[in-house]
Amino acid sequence: MENYLPKEISWLAFNERVLQEAGKEQVPLIERFRFLGIYSSNLDEFFKVRVATLKRIAELGGRAAKILGEDPIEVLSQINDVILRQRRQYEELHTKLNLALEKENIYVINEDQVEGKHSDYCIRYFYRKVRPKLMPIMIDHVKKFPDLDDEGIYLATILSKENSDKERYALIKVPTDELPRFLVLPRRDDKKFLIFLDDLIRLGLRDLFHIQNYTSTEAYMIKLTKDAELDIDDDLGESYINKVSKGLKKREEGDPVRLMYDSNIPGYFLTFLKEKIGLGKGDVSIPGGRYHNLKDFLQIPNLGTDKLVYPPMPAIIHPSFHRNKRIFRGIREKDIMLHFPYHSFDHFIDLLREASIDPKVTGIKITLYRLAKNSNVISALLNALRNGIQVTAIVELTARFSEQANIEFSQILSKEGARVIYGVPGLKVHAKLCQITRKEKGVNKLYSVVGTGNLNEETARVFSDVLLFTNNRDIGNEVARLFDFFKRNYKVGKYQILAPSPFDLRKKFITWVKQEIKNATEGKQAYIHLKLNNLVDKEIIDLLFSAAEQGVDVRLNVRGMFSAVMPQPEMKNFKAIAMIDRFLEHSRLFFFCNGGEERLYISSADLMTRNLDRRVEVACPVLDPGLKTELRTMFDLQWADNTQMRIIDQDLSNRAQQTPGAALRSQYEFYNYLKKQSKG
Repeated sequence: MENYLPKEISWLAFNERVLQEAGKEQVPLIERFRFLGIYSSNLDEFFKVRVATLKRIAELGGRAAKILGEDPIEVLSQINDVILRQRRQYEELHTKLNLALEKENIYVINEDQVEGKHSDYCIRYFYRKVRPKLMPIMIDHVKKFPDLDDEGIYLATILSKENSDKERYALIKVPTDELPRFLVLPRRDDKKFLIFLDDLIRLGLRDLFHIQNYTSTEAYMIKLTKDAELDIDDDLGESYINKVSKGLKKREEGDPVRLMYDSNIPGYFLTFLKEKIGLGKGDVSIPGGRYHNLKDFLQIPNLGTDKLVYPPMPAIIHPSFHRNKRIFRGIREKDIMLHFPYHSFDHFIDLLREASIDPKVTGIKITLYRLAKNSNVISALLNALRNGIQVTAIVELTARFSEQANIEFSQILSKEGARVIYGVPGLKVHAKLCQITRKEKGVNKLYSVVGTGNLNEETARVFSDVLLFTNNRDIGNEVARLFDFFKRNYKVGKYQILAPSPFDLRKKFITWVKQEIKNATEGKQAYIHLKLNNLVDKEIIDLLFSAAEQGVDVRLNVRGMFSAVMPQPEMKNFKAIAMIDRFLEHSRLFFFCNGGEERLYISSADLMTRNLDRRVEVACPVLDPGLKTELRTMFDLQWADNTQMRIIDQDLSNRAQQTPGAALRSQYEFYNYLKKQSKG
């Protein structure tokens, strides 16, 4: 049996699950538009990174298949087929959702539908806000075709005059980086109206070119996606920031990998544009409707009632973080776990704030991978520095699409006196760690924080992650050993409690699986239950199949890439599911039966080759029985979910999981469970 599926194809199945949410009538209407936006945003990054990487590998010719494990040209062809099919679904859903808006008396109109007082309102807005931002480029005679912005959308425009066969071509960037994509128009009676910024520009096109007296203007939207991978060597010397900065500038000039265009564009004009842009045979061209960059649906205004959006779910106050309660005392009493987005991320900021003004605190060490735009984490660290506390920050400059922000944050910290370390040569630091040193009765005590997701208050509102706070001495000593490794890369150290990659995680994970196999063959209870974002590593996949074949109960909850080809007929002990819901499932959990004394780890790492072999990651044991119960409850609720869960099968059909009994939506059930826990 062929056990492996190209990870890119499995990722497209994940994104199709996002698209399915946009199609669900039980999802509030504005949220359905936002799922369209998430799908579009995901696909942009997919082309910038994964398709671009496949194209690079394909250029190696005969060696490409050996490196990748499959023919990249064939994978690119499969991707194109899937994308075109999904694109048709997307356009149909977009039309359907617009009709659903109209039933709520909300109308999205175009330039041909503007009339009455809307006409005056749009013209005033166009002259005051839009027109000053528009700088058309006449592209039919320019010697050098302009570099198109990777994040930009453009109106490719044909201009002509009456009684003349001569046409001019222009390119106009839609200024969505400076103006909102949607303009809310005045109400008419009980009807509400929106218009796209692009359609406002179409409305004013003749005015924009009025001095040439064009009598006909046609505008078709195009969008170009470029290769976003950075070419940076592993020299982490003083010039590393400069190298990343140069890489970012080079990214702006990346090779094209996808052109999206309005399917109504004349063929001759499309051919002209492709030639000027420099698209080759291997580049993807995707026809679509008149609107692109619909990730902007993530900011679509809600003009309706509360029923059109998700009901609020206020963040739960964890009982260990009640006002006037000393946080360090709470951690000393017992381990604490925060579940985002159900608990407030402010609790972590509270810990840093308390540490920053505590005279007993002597140092804070932290890994920084992807931070919020206006990061309270950085603010708290700066406050600690100003209060004389030593701060060491491990900043990963090559966190994709956060490179520039991380450069700026690192410079701010350095300026205030922090010790900033720019990662590890040859390895990306992806571990989520913080450690606070506090002198208590003359002895340094270590308070450690280990998480599955970024220390980012923005993503913590939408990503499902866990963050462990512990005063455990053994965990603390090994977290300190990792921070020592960041400073002195030759000091790898030994780890008995933690399982860090690239040193121990693969080896320990294999040992844990083999122990379950041994227990199963001896007639003992044996199970491996995993919650992951991605399962890609072939060695691990083979081992999990082997475990199931020998009687181990293997249950896999994998949100994203899943490279294991499910057996057909189904293997009794090997089951896989995936969930898409209101929050993005992001936490990684490893459960092993361990002869009846369950072994449980939280992890920053997915089971991908890059995470196991080429990144610094951490899997950390959960030792507190109460916290084990919380995480087991989460896993079991999701396994029983019969509203949001999909079965992962050989056909990647994304069919819904059907379980007996009343409807169970696990994210809401777990939120209610934590609310009860908070009340004691």
